[in-house]
Amino acid sequence: MEANRFAKMLSDKGIMDLKKMQYKYSVQDVEELISVLKDTLYQELEISDFNGSSLVYLENVTQVHMKTLRLFVSAQSGGAFGLKSMEDEIHSTMAIESIDTTRESIRQILNGFAPKNEGENRIYGLKQGLDFISDPANTITEENLYKLYQLSIGKYLKKDDQLLPGNYYRHDSVYITGDRIIHSGLPHQKLSAYMNQFISFIGSEHQMNDLIKASVIHFYLAYLHPYFDGNGRLARLLHLWYLVQRGYPAALFVSLSTYIEKSKKDYYQAYTLVENNAKISKVIDVTPFVGYFVENVYNKLKVLSIENDVLKIYQNAMSNGKVTEKELKLWNFVLSAYGENEFSTKQLERDFSDAAYATIRGFVLKFEELGLFSSQKYGNRVKYRLKTKIS
Repeated sequence: MEANRFAKMLSDKGIMDLKKMQYKYSVQDVEELISVLKDTLYQELEISDFNGSSLVYLENVTQVHMKTLRLFVSAQSGGAFGLKSMEDEIHSTMAIESIDTTRESIRQILNGFAPKNEGENRIYGLKQGLDFISDPANTITEENLYKLYQLSIGKYLKKDDQLLPGNYYRHDSVYITGDRIIHSGLPHQKLSAYMNQFISFIGSEHQMNDLIKASVIHFYLAYLHPYFDGNGRLARLLHLWYLVQRGYPAALFVSLSTYIEKSKKDYYQAYTLVENNAKISKVIDVTPFVGYFVENVYNKLKVLSIENDVLKIYQNAMSNGKVTEKELKLWNFVLSAYGENEFSTKQLERDFSDAAYATIRGFVLKFEELGLFSSQKYGNRVKYRLKTKIS
């Protein structure tokens, strides 16, 4: 293929859809393009398609903005999944799969109330899952992946969809269907070997950046489809889990599923593109899925970021003994539960539920005086917010 022709095709915005490329150029041109890509630009991954060949991706079309990387590194973390982010993540991950739930039910469960029905059991399971992945001590192993699945999804499924005792993965075939079969999961006899390889890939060092690798991990779990049900929810949990394990505090304060829900059609189309392209190229190139995450999720993220001068005020107050243990808990709660949103003292008393109103009011006034909170009057009411910025 001529260099100019190759460069033009490689820079084409439709590069991720080989069928469209065939119409725009020609079948022969696309065949030549794929041949050159296989020889030069495809980066091989240490995970396999159903025939044992390596998955690949194109590094030059999957670039994450440096701003996004800085946001993931710099966001503040209280060491547990932020309550507001947890609410958003649970609501959106359910909505992606058209599972009915309400924010009221989610808040009830997050505030410690027992589940009252099947829907709230699912919510409780996902809460447990998010708590599990937020603990850095829970490393990604086959055993812990099984624990996460059972804890968050598996034990709340219908009996026919549950794993057999002693089985980490499904024991029969599974198909994703619409008006036709869209995808067949890996034959169950191969799951143990493939999942072992997958866990090794997750734990290995790789030249790709962590955000890109997290999206590959997300894709691959759904591609193998190791469970009868809940594969999408677990893929999204595993995505966040990997980022937590790699030391990205923003993963605890960002609901990736909220961004996915907003672009749900493109999310599923990205899966479909990978498989449709493979029919032409004979290789599983995950670039369309990674590209979806770069453009629709990563590069659109808004992460809570505390101003440096505000953070210094808080750190000085801590080091000078001006912040009590209860106030520390309240500060972390406000950070995780409200983020940049306003709150009232009555709301904080109700949501925190472990301090008297006098303690709440004293904390808010003290932190406003320190310069950590700002206030706004609405008639006779006053609302407060953290002095933060949204990057």
